[in-house]
Order: sequence, then C-alpha cells, then structure tokens
Amino acid sequence: MNGIIYARYSSDNQREESIEGQLRECKAYAERNGITLVGTYIDRALSAKTDDRPEFQRMIRESYKRLFEVVIVWKLDRFSRNRFDSAHYKAILKKNGVKVISATETISEGSEGILLEALLEGLATSEAGASTTN
Repeated sequence: MNGIIYARYSSDNQREESIEGQLRECKAYAERNGITLVGTYIDRALSAKTDDRPEFQRMIRESYKRLFEVVIVWKLDRFSRNRFDSAHYKAILKKNGVKVISATETISEGSEGILLEALLEGLATSEAGASTTN
C-alpha cells in the first residue's frame, strides 16, 4: 500500500522542529504498518481553520491520480480544524480511494471510530476557535 504524509504547523509557538517530529512519527507509523511512502506534503505557518493551504490543495489534486491510498497525519487536527472542510475533503479522498490515518490517535473502524473521529474534530474546531478569542 502506498501512502503520503501531510504535515503542518500553524503559528509562532510551533517551529520547524514540530514538522520534524510529525514526520518522524508518521514515518515510523508507515514502517510499522507496511506502508510505502511515495510523497510528503508540508504547509508551514498555515492554519488548518481554512483550506487555503497550497500543499494541502496539491495533495487533494494529486489524489485523483490514485498514486497513494493513505494520507498519514500526526494528528487529525493537522488535516483540518474545520469540521465542514474535514468532511468535504475526506469525502473527495474516499472517492479517490484514499483514507486519512492518524499516526498517534488510535481510531477503530466502524461506528465507534466514526464517533471518536467526530469528537476529535469537534475538539479541534473548539480549540481553534478558542485560540482566536484569546
């Protein structure tokens, strides 16, 4: 199975080292699970509250080529902090035969996994909103 890594950091309190940590854990996850990495997409200093991220959009476009079946993220909030965008882009990826997997959050298949993923996305959205009001 082929996969890619999507990594990002969004603010001044995160640095390039946070990208390196994300990549390290995602690569380890791929190795443990027999996933061959065929690419890496990195957005630096860009928020996931919006889908206006160049590498994220390139990843979505390239999913149509069906060169990978898995997007590995460090945590689901790296993919998106907007529940609508998350659902929208996961639906596009699913249509293209691609699944989003968190390297650090264990999410089972089935209804329990769907509920947990929705909860995690809701928390990420809440945290993103809180950070803009503080």
